[in-house]
Amino acid sequence: MNAALSAAVERMASDAIGGRFGLSSIEPVAGGDINTALRARGAAADAFVKLRPGADLAMFEAEARDLAALAACEAFRVPRVLGCEAVGDDAVLVLEWLDLRPLRGDAEGERAGHALAALHRLPTETHFGWPYPNFIGTTPQPNNRHDNWPRFFTLERLAPQLARAAANGYHGALQRDGERLCERAAALFLDYQPAPSLLHGDLWSGNIGMLEDGTPALFDPAAYIGDREADLAMTELFGGFPMSFYVAYRQSWPLHEGYEVRKGLYNLYHVLNHLNLFGRGYLAQAERMASRLATELAR
Repeated sequence: MNAALSAAVERMASDAIGGRFGLSSIEPVAGGDINTALRARGAAADAFVKLRPGADLAMFEAEARDLAALAACEAFRVPRVLGCEAVGDDAVLVLEWLDLRPLRGDAEGERAGHALAALHRLPTETHFGWPYPNFIGTTPQPNNRHDNWPRFFTLERLAPQLARAAANGYHGALQRDGERLCERAAALFLDYQPAPSLLHGDLWSGNIGMLEDGTPALFDPAAYIGDREADLAMTELFGGFPMSFYVAYRQSWPLHEGYEVRKGLYNLYHVLNHLNLFGRGYLAQAERMASRLATELAR
């Protein structure tokens, strides 16, 4: 056990709980695709520790603030932040440990669907964006504020990812169709003016879970104020959500006509991000999505 890390975890957790944490061990756990994931075992409770080399603290600081924002929704459990600081050459984020499992069955899917609608209905500001930039995976995510949603999504989401793709050597059809999308995306919103909603921002099935008492939980956010359809769209991108989830959400807050087309626009952002993070294996999918949307907007 790294002595400096152990001492920092003990101190941060103890300060947060207002008493001695009583650290006994720190051990690796699953979930460390981007960061090292650890379980810190304490005398009365455990903590989840994220470790990132290079003291890149900005990513964890943004995550801590995003988690605090999502915690305003009482329908979800969100892990409490116990500490966030640099320890030697590493950035460390310490969170409350939650015993989570994937959503199972219709009842749990229904509960999660209603909870997501409750999150999206929280009172929020009237503009789109976020008070600070954050991250989607390891990619910086700009969040400059806009009153116009299509403009926000074009300038703060699509355009930066397309620029990264070009810098990574992905040119041709992807950039041609991407440029057309940026020019014409507003046409998808002529009859739809989304209400600003608090979004999780990275809502695939790996970032939502269920506690044993039946409470749904959210974690690993890339939060911002946006169109609620963007969260719904991502749940469909990689699957893993029961149909009851979608039925319950629509019962709580029906979706507007045109969602089936707009969800392709929203999911293109995430596919472009995967292309930029993980490489050429996502290129064909990104090109197909951009081409389909460009064709739809040319009609």
